[in-house]
Amino acid sequence: METGVNGDVIVVGGGVIGLTTAVVLAERGARVRVWTREPVELTTSAVAGALWWPYRIEPEALVGEWALQSLAVYEELAARPEETGVRMVEGVQGETRLDELGPWAARVPGLREARVEEYAGGGLWARLPLIDMAAHLPWLRGRFLELGGTVEEQSVVDLTEVPASVVVNCTGLDSLDLVPDPSVRPVRGQLVVVENPGITTWLTSVGHSADTSTYFFPQPDRLILGGTAEEDSWSTTPDPATAEAIIARCAAIRPEIAGARVLAHRVGLRPSRPSVRLERQVLRDGRVLVHNYGHGGAGITVAWGCAREAAGLVGAA
Repeated sequence: METGVNGDVIVVGGGVIGLTTAVVLAERGARVRVWTREPVELTTSAVAGALWWPYRIEPEALVGEWALQSLAVYEELAARPEETGVRMVEGVQGETRLDELGPWAARVPGLREARVEEYAGGGLWARLPLIDMAAHLPWLRGRFLELGGTVEEQSVVDLTEVPASVVVNCTGLDSLDLVPDPSVRPVRGQLVVVENPGITTWLTSVGHSADTSTYFFPQPDRLILGGTAEEDSWSTTPDPATAEAIIARCAAIRPEIAGARVLAHRVGLRPSRPSVRLERQVLRDGRVLVHNYGHGGAGITVAWGCAREAAGLVGAA
């Protein structure tokens, strides 16, 4: 694949979007380095729940295809859950109807109306990828290193000064200042991690415009409870009252959650934008800058589809 003057690419950003994009580029033969401000374990992606489902992301017409491409990859990775952190898990999207979703929903295997015994509030039953980010991010990094890539802890203050013939911007919320792009906004998400009292299925009850939601995701050794979606909030400090409310909402659905021992509190800032920016920009000196950011609450959901499109932009004539 032609990837620029010298075939050298630097991907700026070490979260799930940056690492997945780097893997796809390296698989296509590019010489790739990832520049990340912090270790991948400390990125926003590490805080995610993380269930495959298009959530708080636009434009819907494109998101469906990106998400389905990613779904196919995760289904393959789920054959090696201990290694990749990806498992296929059953659950219910509460208060959701098929006729509310885009055409992509018809291509999700097994997606159907939930039965009353599965969730009294009604919704959609599905068997979807549930991703343990504590395992998946290191797996992505390892896959990238196996392909000959390198990961460097490096801060960037000007994308146009990054020394590569092709630069791929996967900086998420940092694009607000780095691009600069004033349309990028934080959407604060707070989670509570508890010991799993025996729950094996996930559940979400999420209003796409509400600032609170209810969900629980069973990971191998814990249960993740959520959540919030507070627009324009920059606070990364967990709020005790918010945590109590999250536990109470989840326990109202599964009472055994009320007595579960709290293991950790987490806060992440989703990189929201009116629509994902996937765009090729030619700089004044002829080098190429490809943007891949603004994935809101669905970076994991669309990571592979967006990575493939970004790789295509890198190689465009």
